[in-house]
Amino acid sequence: MYLELVDWRRAMAQLYAEVRANPSPEDGHASWKAGRDELFLHHPQSPLEDGDPLRDNGLPYWPYEPALRFTSPLRPPGEPRTMTVPSGEGDIRMSLAGQVHLPGPIDADVDVWWLDQYAGGLFLPLRDGTAGRGSYGGGRYLLDSAKSAELGVEGSELVLDLNFLYHPSCRYSPRWSCPLAPAGNRVAYEIQAGESMTPVA
Repeated sequence: MYLELVDWRRAMAQLYAEVRANPSPEDGHASWKAGRDELFLHHPQSPLEDGDPLRDNGLPYWPYEPALRFTSPLRPPGEPRTMTVPSGEGDIRMSLAGQVHLPGPIDADVDVWWLDQYAGGLFLPLRDGTAGRGSYGGGRYLLDSAKSAELGVEGSELVLDLNFLYHPSCRYSPRWSCPLAPAGNRVAYEIQAGESMTPVA
């Protein structure tokens, strides 16, 4: 089991590395979707339960929207803040790393966390107006750099592409327990991008 999990994380890290190396964000997004489908359908560490229709149909996504890719500086927090959230592997302690601004029609500042577990890493969960209908009610993840789920930096700014929002493993199976989006990671705007709950026409 442990070697299978190592292989899953290695494959996911390679997938994001290929996205970062691709000069076309839209092409990189297409390869990301294809790679995730391959892992979710065939890898022994897939969070999909046996018999889940997604094993036959693949994961659903909204169409790629170029306007939802941008960069943002990571502004330091006004004051130190920590949070502990339960998970199936014990409590996860996080420290507030700062905030990023989501421009355009979203026009919101959201928190970015630093995972104090293992090697650390930036973590940005996001719950938007589609939650509970078009996307998982607990929210989706945009960044989880401890697991290599990030698109890098340009200069001194984080690359944020909301087309890469994806569901945590607990969306697929009760076997998993995941940190969900806290208050500072919730926006009212409906972000119709990234992974969805149902096929999009």
